Amino acid sequence: MPGKGFFKKQYKLYSSERRFIFANQPNQLTSMEPEELTPEGLVRAYCAGIFPMGDDTQTGVVRWYAPDPRGLLPLGRGFHVPSSLARIVRQERFRVTADRAFDRVIAACADRERTWITPRIQRAYRALHRAGKAHSVEAWTDEGELAGGLYGVALGGAFFGESMFFRKSNASKVALVHLVRRLRRRGYRLLDTQYSNPHLEQFGAVEIPREEYQRRLARALRADVTWGNPAAGDSVGETDPVGETDPVGETDPPPEASLQADGGR
Repeated sequence: MPGKGFFKKQYKLYSSERRFIFANQPNQLTSMEPEELTPEGLVRAYCAGIFPMGDDTQTGVVRWYAPDPRGLLPLGRGFHVPSSLARIVRQERFRVTADRAFDRVIAACADRERTWITPRIQRAYRALHRAGKAHSVEAWTDEGELAGGLYGVALGGAFFGESMFFRKSNASKVALVHLVRRLRRRGYRLLDTQYSNPHLEQFGAVEIPREEYQRRLARALRADVTWGNPAAGDSVGETDPVGETDPVGETDPPPEASLQADGGR
């Protein structure tokens, strides 16, 4: 999630909804349709396994990506919570909510020297949030300070992690643990992080080939699940148990279907 990874491998492009073309870099494609940054266009793109990133050179250009391999975080027993972080979660050092401060979360994720979360990208995802498809998880201090959080896109039984930030140590990690709890409880099938990196690998992130990702994505999109109460202040499972491996018992998928992945942005 924090900052995109490097793109190394080629992929095969498919899209029945819109016409996309190859760009000059591996794993990158560019859309000939400017209106793709509408909520409807973003939903089409995510359902096709494609996501946008803004150009951080102030040009306003938005490019589209479909990496191969694809990063995932497991929602079953493969999700690993380090013991030190599990202790912090159990101590409830942060109060965790969902969709209370989406605009502040995406702005904080963009607040860095170089960022793909350009003003155009922020406007697009704020509109997607208002449409009920983009969501945030926030971690707050006892004093009411926004200490960290993350945001992403929820479609069917798939959640696509976009970015995370922290202002207090471990706050974004706590938000991630609570996100996984929420997705498990509601029956989500896929936590897509797009790319993998060492930060997410400590949680069990892995990469899978694009073709396998597409199969899992198709299954997840058919799942009849919902994100939950969209009202401001929706809390996120503070009382759920958490451990080093944080097992999920009978809801675990079989090994061949278990999910893995990163949050390269």
